[in-house]
Amino acid sequence: MPGVYAEVRDTGRTWRGASGVADVATGRPVTPDMRHRVGSVTKTFTAAAVMQQVERGRIGLDAPIGDYLPELVPGERGRKITVRMLLNHTSGIPDYLPYAFPSLQGFPSLPDMSTKSLDDNRFTEFRPAELIEMGLTAPPVGEPGGPTGVYSNTNYLLLGQLLEHVTGTTAEKYITRNVIERAGLRHTEFPTGPRIKGPHSRLYEAFYGLIDPPRDYSVYNMSWVGPSAALVSTMEDLNRFYAKLLDGKIVNPSSLAQMQRTLPVFRGLDGTTIEYGLGLHRVDIEGCGTFWGHDGSAWGAGTLSLTRADGKRQMSVAVNLQRWNKPDSSGNPQPHPIDGALERLYGQAMCGDANAQGESGSQTSKR
Repeated sequence: MPGVYAEVRDTGRTWRGASGVADVATGRPVTPDMRHRVGSVTKTFTAAAVMQQVERGRIGLDAPIGDYLPELVPGERGRKITVRMLLNHTSGIPDYLPYAFPSLQGFPSLPDMSTKSLDDNRFTEFRPAELIEMGLTAPPVGEPGGPTGVYSNTNYLLLGQLLEHVTGTTAEKYITRNVIERAGLRHTEFPTGPRIKGPHSRLYEAFYGLIDPPRDYSVYNMSWVGPSAALVSTMEDLNRFYAKLLDGKIVNPSSLAQMQRTLPVFRGLDGTTIEYGLGLHRVDIEGCGTFWGHDGSAWGAGTLSLTRADGKRQMSVAVNLQRWNKPDSSGNPQPHPIDGALERLYGQAMCGDANAQGESGSQTSKR
């Protein structure tokens, strides 16, 4: 792992730490305040924006999406799929990513795929409607409203179009004014070009050993994910955002309660099943408590932000390498020491005792 940077908050006290490098060629160090592509953490911001419009009566949580966007989701599908199903990934609409990046279609069989389309699309300007159409024309992954969801970026691009329809401005502009600025975030924004503004790390993608050595994808047009996963933020801003959200400062308590109604959602890219609400993950840690938040991945960038239900303990962690697990002879990605190291970091950050936290912080911050 080239670099890791984090912020942990514990009942009014804050620890910030960083270790490693932001550029493997020059040895430039990472710092805790670096801006970072936070990937699907963006989904919580988009979900909060939708819930604000639910509160205003402009969006019905259980209204069919076809009532608002009949040209994008026509016919029976538009009548069956509700706004809630988009938010919690039970719409049955598959992800468009394998179609926008066709060289990835062989996944998870690594010998049957390549990463050529990652490079081909570095500066591609995708339109939301064309990505949504890719998802809608692909075979469905379930019936609308099923008991288990399937994670799909297509759902959140549709929610972005829904926000634009009911507010008269782009989802990015609405979220900036009504979520990012309301939370008082100073270093969080949707990118307006392929480059990250301000101090940041290079972002190294390995794609399970297919890119060796890992390649820098920090310069990338993020129109391929938009309001689903394009945000740039800092670990400090993410902790501030989730604190405000869970304290009822971004949406009202009844909206937050809806966001925290979870069901199992399957994620195809990593094969895991998570407890998912409306743009929020629920993570239960035995002996430590229930945490809410989201994780995110963009090419080369990984993020995890979790806040304990009582709001007193928070952790946001960024890494600048993704998909480091190399495959065995049958093509299955294998466990890596980085996995265990990150698990120990997460456990210490969320559940460790205060003295250990202080000692670790003073050492790590000097690096």
